[in-house]
Amino acid sequence: MLDFIKDFQSTAIATLDEKGLPFSSYAPFVHHKHRFYIFISDVAKHAQNLRKRPNASLLFIEDESKSEQIFARKRISLQCSSQLIRRDDMYFEEVMGIFKTRFSADMVNMLMGMADFNLYELSTDYGEATFGFGEAYRIGGEHMEELLSRQGGSGHKKS
Repeated sequence: MLDFIKDFQSTAIATLDEKGLPFSSYAPFVHHKHRFYIFISDVAKHAQNLRKRPNASLLFIEDESKSEQIFARKRISLQCSSQLIRRDDMYFEEVMGIFKTRFSADMVNMLMGMADFNLYELSTDYGEATFGFGEAYRIGGEHMEELLSRQGGSGHKKS
């Protein structure tokens, strides 16, 4: 799984709004110590949703222009639980240091100067990966980062 996402700088994120309806957006992320981190503004709808309902889904999907087959784009979908990392938490500085290294330090410093930006940690509860027709996996392992064969099901059926 980590090999597939290593070149991604952002992830699509789906959260649930106050009516229980899905809301999709995106966020730059870092992956550190088996967790995903996003640094987002409280003004953003997905941040407001995470504050009230901590469940989220992350989607990492192959760029359309690089896909061999639009009906079988390579992708990983992760169901996650989130929690806010407070600015006075020692771990906040560690993770934000990674953001500064991975992205523009000037941009991250500017965003850190805005009080409405907050850091969220997302831990994977379960997930699935698809790398083509007949190449479906579940996400598992000790740190929820391994591709495991899916059990059951009979595959695609012809009409």
